[in-house]
Amino acid sequence: MERLAQCHCGSLRAKTSTDPLKVSLCHCRDCQRRTGAVAGSGAVFEKTEVTIEGERKLFERDGADGRKVRFHFCPNCGTSLYWEGDFNPNLCIVAVGAFADPTFPVPLVSVFEQSRHDWFQLPDGMTRAQRGLVSPAAAVDDQPRSN
Repeated sequence: MERLAQCHCGSLRAKTSTDPLKVSLCHCRDCQRRTGAVAGSGAVFEKTEVTIEGERKLFERDGADGRKVRFHFCPNCGTSLYWEGDFNPNLCIVAVGAFADPTFPVPLVSVFEQSRHDWFQLPDGMTRAQRGLVSPAAAVDDQPRSN
């Protein structure tokens, strides 16, 4: 199934040719600041299944466990459209909201719950981790955290 994600002004686009491998929510403070929302939501694709069109700028930062993460954003409107990282160089993560599709597949993974807003409710049955799933220190469980 082909899908189109685009920035706010439409000049940077990501075309995908398959359904995502995974859709996740990230509650880390960096994603909260990057998106201006309480969580970032990303759809994970094989890089070979994503075609990027348009000009973009790059912001690179240290991610979990010292690995680099590279965010690609529109130089006109500033939308952070997609990112990739050293955690798996074959993957491309596209911002779910940029698809502007209310029928997009539901997130099944919630990571960095250590900084999740207490009032943010998640569906039952999600895989949940206090840190990232690829982190060796991740404590994965299917139970809501207690404060």
